[in-house]
Parts: sequence; structure tokens; C-alpha cells
Amino acid sequence: MVTFLLKKSYRLKDLQEIDFKDLWGDHGIFTTMWIFGNPPKILFFKNHLSNLLKSLKKYKINKRFIKSNILQILNKNLSKKKNYNHLLRIALNKNTISISLRKRLTPKLNFNLKLVNLKRERPQFKNLKYKKILSHLSKMDNTKSDIGLVFNKKLFETGTSNLLFVRNDKIFTPKKDYYEGITYKYFKSKVKKIYKKEIFVKELKKFDEILLIGSGKGVTSVKTIRQIGWKRKNLKHYNIFLRYYRLAIRNSNLYRFN
Repeated sequence: MVTFLLKKSYRLKDLQEIDFKDLWGDHGIFTTMWIFGNPPKILFFKNHLSNLLKSLKKYKINKRFIKSNILQILNKNLSKKKNYNHLLRIALNKNTISISLRKRLTPKLNFNLKLVNLKRERPQFKNLKYKKILSHLSKMDNTKSDIGLVFNKKLFETGTSNLLFVRNDKIFTPKKDYYEGITYKYFKSKVKKIYKKEIFVKELKKFDEILLIGSGKGVTSVKTIRQIGWKRKNLKHYNIFLRYYRLAIRNSNLYRFN
């Protein structure tokens, strides 16, 4: 059961509050960020905002002053006094901006990846075409499981995160047709080399570790893919990535209320 601290929607043309709409299924873009602490920090906030604005232009949602409108709504709804550990979602279509805050769940180490034949529409963008994914995720314990999106017998991403695959101390990621998230890009800047290759389901057993990377999951190690009998060999690179992630958390700036 998802626990929401906040759900608000506003008309883009005048920022008047309206009944909440989650906007799932619409033509539009969203981003999800981790907000934590008191006073609050938002991990990789500037990167998330910059990426959101670029994607909105691609989707032709480029109203004047949209950046300042987003910041105005955040400043109105976030508090300096609350102790956060939440996922902050900002979603926009051509008429509406919606924000929500839900409790951030901590993934367990006994994490299973369930393979599902599903490909996102225009997967290079964090768009709102997520209804099928949410239908799967709503039936799962998201601290212990996620869905792996498979198309043409290849694995691309999960319902919530990017994927990294480790074999013989080399790190691999799918070649294309997935969204490169902000957390993923951070790790890309820290790791010496990430190799791009087609990740075929039939070859998954060759990998020693599989990692989920994202705002909601942070760094999560997959223990099993029960459908194919894959089991994690070790936690070596999970621990390395976890150290990098904790460094990013420590270096994160306080959210600036203007």
C-alpha cells in the first residue's frame, strides 16, 4: 500500500489548484526524486530539474516560465520543518502540473526480479505511459521485487530503475531503448568503464551480479530471478556502488527555499 504525504495538482496557465490528477497515461513527462532529512535535501535536484525541462521541450510542453512555476509550487508545498524520507514526483502534461510525496521504501537484500514481456513507449524519455507497469507493481512488495522489462528476448530496464550487470569485474548495461536516469548517470561518472551490450535473457545466468539503480531504489542488489533460476554470486560491486551512493548523499545540498 502506497502512503502519500501530499498530492496536489495545478493548472499550468495560472497555477490555480485543481482536483488532484496523477496524469498516468497522458502525453507528458515526469521525474521522481528522493527528498530526505530535516531541513530537506533533494538528491541530484538540479540534474533532475534540468533533465525534466529538456524532456518537456521534446514533448512540446514548453510554456514560458515553466521552471519558475515548478519551483514556486515546490516552495509552496515543501516544508523546512518536516523530516522527509519520501519520493517527490513532478508530472506535467500540456495543461497540468501535479506533485506528490510518497514514503520511500527501503529495498531488502532478498530482492527478486520478475521478467515481464513489456516495452515502454518512447523509452528514452521518462514519459507518463506507465499504466501497464503500475498494474504489475501494484501487486508486488516493492521492497522485495520489481519487474524486468523484456522485449524481443532482451532485458532493458525495470519498472522503476536502470539495470547494471556484472561479470568477471566488468560492468555492462543494455545498448539502447531505455531511459538513462539521473542516478545512473551519476554512477557512470564514477565508474571507470561501463560496457554497452545486448542483454539477452538466455545469457543472464552468466552474470555474477545484477544491480538496480534509481531514485526510488538507490542501489539494490538482485538476489534471484526465479523464472530462470539465476542467483546472485556475490555483493562485491553492490558494496562499491553503495559507497559512491553514500558519498553523493553526504555531498547533497540543502534544498533552497526562495
